[in-house]
Amino acid sequence: MSKSFIKLEADPIKFGTDGWRGILGVDITLERLLLVAVAASQEMVYRANEGLTNKIIIGYDRRFLAFEFAEAIASAVRGCDLEPLLADTSVTTPSCSWAVVENNALGALVITASHNPPEWLGLKIKGPLGGSVEEDFTKAVEDRLVAGGVTIPKEGETKLFSCRREHLIGLKRKIDIPSLIKGLTDIGLKVVVDSMHGTAAGCMKELLGDSSSDLVHEIRMKRDPLFGGTSPEPLAKNLDELINTVRSFSSAGQLAIGLAFDGDGDRLAAIDEEGRFCSSQLLIPLLIEHLAGVRKIPGCVIKTVSGSDCMSLVAEDWGREVIEKPVGFKYVAAEMLQRKVLIGGEESGGIGFGDHIPERDALYAGLLLLEAIVNGGEPLGERLSSLQKRFGESAYDRVDIRLSDDQSRQKIESALATKKDFLIGDSTVKEVILLDGYKLRIAERHWLMFRFSGTEPLLRIYCEAPTKQEVEKNLNWAINFAQRI
Repeated sequence: MSKSFIKLEADPIKFGTDGWRGILGVDITLERLLLVAVAASQEMVYRANEGLTNKIIIGYDRRFLAFEFAEAIASAVRGCDLEPLLADTSVTTPSCSWAVVENNALGALVITASHNPPEWLGLKIKGPLGGSVEEDFTKAVEDRLVAGGVTIPKEGETKLFSCRREHLIGLKRKIDIPSLIKGLTDIGLKVVVDSMHGTAAGCMKELLGDSSSDLVHEIRMKRDPLFGGTSPEPLAKNLDELINTVRSFSSAGQLAIGLAFDGDGDRLAAIDEEGRFCSSQLLIPLLIEHLAGVRKIPGCVIKTVSGSDCMSLVAEDWGREVIEKPVGFKYVAAEMLQRKVLIGGEESGGIGFGDHIPERDALYAGLLLLEAIVNGGEPLGERLSSLQKRFGESAYDRVDIRLSDDQSRQKIESALATKKDFLIGDSTVKEVILLDGYKLRIAERHWLMFRFSGTEPLLRIYCEAPTKQEVEKNLNWAINFAQRI
């Protein structure tokens, strides 16, 4: 294994946990993207139910060539005798999902690499209900690519539409914005927004209206395809500026909260009034309590296997069934289409709601988080501390190890699969869960998990434990285990 390497040859076109992604100019080229767009469009037509239009939504993020590629694949859509609707500006992926439903479209093709590093680009495919297409759909797309077939792109004028505006109007219908603004003003809370140079830039200020000029302070909102030199993923290591900004307001006597959105606006993290990073592991339990206890919304809770045990404990306290799924929001979305769901979420910041579209929507999650804080009358840190006192304190962290090649992955997988007895330091593993990767459970709120990324050549190692020190100890053990292979 190595920390970095130069990639010279393209990988086969394979879809991961949410879309097809790769290195721009190597994996992702215009020629390959046109082929995938054709195959995806054809599969949408093949699966279309009666009553749908022949429209396909096309959106794009702020990365290098994202707009140009989005504009180009419109010709591939026309070549399939379908009507492309192209967003008139860069948009969040949830905006495209919303547009699919609003326009009764066949689906959406979104040019984005989400939270991946700046040199990446990709394509997300959304189905007619707005959620990510399931694995059988992407497998069918891959089969179409192997089978070949000729569809000639068709030139013509592409209709532009206000995808971003439609979404924001829709969100305003779901939240009592005037009451939210009054509540935030009454408790004196400044909302610091970090869009990480991504497509959520300006959205929160627009959602809260003209009166939010003093309420919302935004950083890193200008387009930068290099994302300031980091991946646009809302992890603590990437949010120094947001953390420092929140702390500076606090030092000046101004209560503040930080909201961070990833590159395509479907992931959320927060910074509390003390400048502490709060991932969805902490936010989802708070949202469960707000939605179940205050909004009285029915439904079960869907969590991924890498999610904190606290999600289950809070959900069960409110009498809600908890369903655990593999990592990847498409598994959560599939459940949303089958049953009544209160909330569904994952460790990486993706949160979806049963009263919304079957898709992660960080802007909606951010509004609901602010609503929960206003309703509780306490800043974020105090609310989270109260929850942990009731359900037990725990700490959580994740580290990623970059893999140099498939052989490294195979060696680690083999070592995990053949190891019979795990002893993590002086802790005995009581259960090995194989739902997705290898989750080694030691006790309640105490586990370690190995999983290979579905979008990058990474080994992800997750840990929850009663204390931060135990998390660090377990992660160090796991890193050493992986690097010895």
